[in-house]
Amino acid sequence: MASIDVVDQNNKKVGSVELSDHVFGADVRPEIMHSVVRMQLMNKRSGDAHTKGRSEVRGGGAKPWKQKGTGRARAGTSSSPVWVGGGTVFGPLSKTFNLSLNKKTKKAALRSALSMKLKDNMIVVLDKFELSQGKTKEFVEVMKNFDVERALIVLDDENRNVDLSSRNVRGFKVMRSEGINVYDLLKHDRLFITKESVSKIEEVLAK
Repeated sequence: MASIDVVDQNNKKVGSVELSDHVFGADVRPEIMHSVVRMQLMNKRSGDAHTKGRSEVRGGGAKPWKQKGTGRARAGTSSSPVWVGGGTVFGPLSKTFNLSLNKKTKKAALRSALSMKLKDNMIVVLDKFELSQGKTKEFVEVMKNFDVERALIVLDDENRNVDLSSRNVRGFKVMRSEGINVYDLLKHDRLFITKESVSKIEEVLAK
């Protein structure tokens, strides 16, 4: 097992923790991480662009005027695409872009991303992350202790002050340990994770 220092919010060492080789020492497999990131991005697409064809627009049941004798061009329906308010020809239709992968693959990709972060020395284990107020200034001061501009912060439990103080700081994202995913791990340079979150993640990914 690999050992990593545990630090406080002032970046002072307060202990150490052993990391599971199965979770943080796995082989880095870019092809699996790519598949999972692609799935996450595709599943975010709404695919709700939709235009109505001539059979879907309102009206168009009766012939606008008789065939002959009016001096106007022949017209069979007001839903014709050449009419204002008529149907659209070959317009976009709503669709789903959802992809799926099995749990085994998603867990393998997550282990791969965590292992890559550890090999690159991009993981910081905190004994805890607590703020007295939900103020942006307080959050920024803590991050200055680590000289970091982009980071994913994983907490073991909900912390309203940390959520409020970080939401307006560009480049940072706070989430619970159960929400950790490959896309956010790769998007952010550093990973800040509480000691309790390490145990929870290892418990889930060990299976």
